Amino acid sequence: MRFMMLMIPRGYEAAEPGAMPSTEAVAAMMKYNESLKQAGVLLTLDGLHPPSMGTRVTFEGGKPHVTDGPFAEAKEALGGYWMIQVRSREEAIEWAKRCPASPNEIIEIRQVQEFADFPVELQKELDGTAMQPNLAHTRAS
Repeated sequence: MRFMMLMIPRGYEAAEPGAMPSTEAVAAMMKYNESLKQAGVLLTLDGLHPPSMGTRVTFEGGKPHVTDGPFAEAKEALGGYWMIQVRSREEAIEWAKRCPASPNEIIEIRQVQEFADFPVELQKELDGTAMQPNLAHTRAS
């Protein structure tokens, strides 16, 4: 089972362009990331620049509309993510609990939709087509 662990730092939605975590926080996170890698559960991870450096594309009225950050209506912002592959939701939770997060950070855990999660009829219809979800990064669990 693949899970995405989403890091949501409180206040990041208002961070200035180029805002970076402290050296100590980065060092602690690198140690945690290495433990995920050593356990063989880490598929990928990335940190994200603040929303003030981002862009949103919305589709009101069926046409794309581009808005540069910061985004006044944002209540939370994604600071980074880990994609892990574990045997269960409980195991994903255990990994999240080990993160050296600060008191102002939240980790949201979301299971990735796999092709097998879709109804059998849809699987048969999409089997072997370009519409099939990309499962290139999956491995047997």
